[in-house]
Amino acid sequence: MPLLEAIDVHGGYGGMNILNGVNMTIEADEVGVIVGPNGAGKSTMLKAIFGLLTITQGEIRLRGEAITNLSPHKLVEMGMGFVPQENNIFPSLSVEENLEMGAFLKPGTASRLKAQIYEFFPPLLEKRRQPAGELSGGQRQMVAMGRALMNEPSVLLLDEPTAGLSPLYMNEIFERVKTINAAGVGVLMVEQNAKQALRIAHKGFVLAAGQNRFTDTGAALLDDPQVAKSFLGG
Repeated sequence: MPLLEAIDVHGGYGGMNILNGVNMTIEADEVGVIVGPNGAGKSTMLKAIFGLLTITQGEIRLRGEAITNLSPHKLVEMGMGFVPQENNIFPSLSVEENLEMGAFLKPGTASRLKAQIYEFFPPLLEKRRQPAGELSGGQRQMVAMGRALMNEPSVLLLDEPTAGLSPLYMNEIFERVKTINAAGVGVLMVEQNAKQALRIAHKGFVLAAGQNRFTDTGAALLDDPQVAKSFLGG
């Protein structure tokens, strides 16, 4: 049974569809990466999965259970984490306070989970008393991901986790994604740095005009001349 499954998903904003029949499946031990041109519906797809817009046709399933159009707070309770691209930390709170905010459903586990997050993201340990808003962009992204992981999700949705980061921090975030996945969390992320993201992807989904244009392993998509020419800059 797949961890997360999207079947013929349609949806959008204000009565206008942006998604026009998207299909995706990832297993619990996989990293899935969504790539494609601007306006393809990549971030919209993540928001549809996380209940932030109405799906007008199709179905989303989590571990075989239909979750279509459930509210985000219900999905968090069911084991889903979501890190938006922007406004994803509390800048005036310390790193540690940000992480504790993520454990609101499991307050008794906060100490154990914080220790695990510091293992995932070692730079945060020495910064734990510092206001999150004072951190570098890459470290702020680590805080956002760490807070989402404090609820022990089975699947983590990441919207453009390396946007605006230096190449050094971009590579660091990708390495952390691999570590999180190896610890048993399925990951589905949207990425603008398509080549780098597909290198760590077990599955890749190339969207265009709200539909699947190509679906394959990350390695196969990188080796596909048509994908490279049309979507990866040659």
